[in-house]
Amino acid sequence: MDYSILQVLLIFIVTFIVAIDQFSFLESLYQPIVTGLVIGLILGDVQTGLVVGGTYQLMTIGNMPVGGAQPPNAVIGGIMATVLAITLDLEPTAAVATAIPFSILGQYAVTLIFSLMSPMMTVADNYAHEANTKGIERINYLAMGLLGLIFGIIVTLFFIGGAAFGAQVVAVIPEWLMSGLGAAGGMMRYVGFAILMKVMLSKDLWGFLLAGFGLATIIMASPALSGPALIILAFIGFAIAYWDFQIQTKFKTSAVSSGEGGEEDGI
Repeated sequence: MDYSILQVLLIFIVTFIVAIDQFSFLESLYQPIVTGLVIGLILGDVQTGLVVGGTYQLMTIGNMPVGGAQPPNAVIGGIMATVLAITLDLEPTAAVATAIPFSILGQYAVTLIFSLMSPMMTVADNYAHEANTKGIERINYLAMGLLGLIFGIIVTLFFIGGAAFGAQVVAVIPEWLMSGLGAAGGMMRYVGFAILMKVMLSKDLWGFLLAGFGLATIIMASPALSGPALIILAFIGFAIAYWDFQIQTKFKTSAVSSGEGGEEDGI
C-alpha cells in the first residue's frame, strides 16, 4: 500500500496523543476501538479499522496493571494491528495476533519511561515543599512528552517499514502459519473477556450470563434479527437491570418505612 507524508504525520500525531491519554488525559482515546477507527480513517479503510479495533478491544478488556507490572500495551498493539490489517491486507484476527510483539514492545517502553522518571520524584517532592507548582507541572509535561514521543517514533518507524517490505514478508509466510495466527487472534478476544469475567462476575449473576448467552444464540439464529442483535440484547439487558433496580428500591423503601432496618443494614 502506498502512503503519503500526511498519513505518516497523522499517525505520529494520533499515537503521540493517545499515548499521553492512557496515563494522563484518561479520556479513553487510547482504547483500541477508538484508535482502530481513527487509523482506519487515516488509511482510508474505516470498516477494517473498526473490526480490528473491536477485536483487539475484546482481547485487552481484562488487562490491567498490577503494581509495577505492565500488561502488553494496548496503544501500540491496537494501532499496529490496524496498520498491519490495512497495509498488508491481513485478516483482522491474524493482524491482532501479529501485533502482539509490538504491544510487548510498548510495555517495555512504558517501563523505560517509568524508570527514567523515578529519580525525578525526589525533585517533585522538593518542589512540593517549596510550593513550586510550576516545577511540578514541568515534570509532568516532560514525562507526557517523552511517552508520546517514544510511542510515536516506534509506531511511525514500523508503519514506514511495514509498508516498505511487509508484503514481501507476508508472501513467504506459509498459509498454515497465517491460518494459525488467525485462529490465535480469534481466540484472544474470548480469553480477554474471560479474564474480565473472572475479575468482575459475581456468582449471583451467573443466571443472567447464561440467559444472555441463550438469548444471543436464539437471536443470531434468525437472519432477520442477526443484524440488530446487539441492540436487541442491549434493550433486554437494560429492561432486566431497570426492573431489578425498581424491585431493590421498593424493598429498601419498605424496610425503612416499617422500621425493620438496623445497624446491620447500614442504618
